[in-house]
Amino acid sequence: MSTSPGTGDRQDSPAHTATRLFTDHRELLFSVVYNMLGSVADTEDVLQETWLSWSGKNSRAPLAEIGNPRAYLVRIAVNHALARQTAIASRRETYVGPWLPEPLVTEATTGLAPDTSDHTVRNDSVSLAMLVVLETLTPLERAVFVLHEVFGYPHTEIAGMLDRSPAAVRQVAHRARAHVHARRPRYRARPRVRREATERFVAAALGGDLQALLEILAPDVTVWIDGGGARQGAGLRPVHGREKAARMLAGYASRRAGDLDVHYRSVNGDDAAVLFSGDSPYAVMVMDLTPDGDQVSGVYVVTNPAKLTHVRPDDEDSGQAPDQ
Repeated sequence: MSTSPGTGDRQDSPAHTATRLFTDHRELLFSVVYNMLGSVADTEDVLQETWLSWSGKNSRAPLAEIGNPRAYLVRIAVNHALARQTAIASRRETYVGPWLPEPLVTEATTGLAPDTSDHTVRNDSVSLAMLVVLETLTPLERAVFVLHEVFGYPHTEIAGMLDRSPAAVRQVAHRARAHVHARRPRYRARPRVRREATERFVAAALGGDLQALLEILAPDVTVWIDGGGARQGAGLRPVHGREKAARMLAGYASRRAGDLDVHYRSVNGDDAAVLFSGDSPYAVMVMDLTPDGDQVSGVYVVTNPAKLTHVRPDDEDSGQAPDQ
């Protein structure tokens, strides 16, 4: 997306100021919209629409009339994201197999995001497991939850963004929060525990070690494999239960493990493994842990090539765990 002013624009011109304000807040807008949609491609499209709305507004009215450009930009982006939900829902109806959010893969050591155009840190993206839970909310509930719980916007400010009363927003927020916490209690394993569990799981899965998988998987584990119909063996439904999951993972990985390289990365803020076949990304594997961190309660595997187009290999971290 091009948001640069023309060569004839002065540094203090309205066009230059509008561009600078949009660029200054682009990271925030990306994070808000991505957490609402779970898709990098759709997020970039929404940001393009936001820029067009923003630049069009500023061509008709002076910037001085906008008291809070940050809030104004977030409002535009949120409403464009809500409008895009209809098209996204239509696509999901014909999607083959389980749908998972598009992973945000960052370098384990630097925190930089190679899968985005400006290589900046996505600190405000929630975990892949949480994004899966957010998919069960209505678009309005998700918008309110993301704005309030993730970004800390007060209900009164959210009400202004969504053209609803503060009382209505508080009611939506209460309903969304109860829904999310019922499906995902608040806990987060310590970083070292997460790293160790990730390494153990990957070694067992890629090694086809059924007994090791039975030990690390929780009894009620669920495995989602999102292949989008483009990968053989991805399965059309999530797999529930330790024994079924262990057998499926051991069989699935053993068919390709020999020619796959493991790169340990951070995915949506969590330790994860990215599998490469040569220089091409093959899968992103993210594990969700039980509250004590001893077992894996959820496995999210994204193999759909369309969701891995921005994932790149890094020779320095191949086969190595993140720094301790």
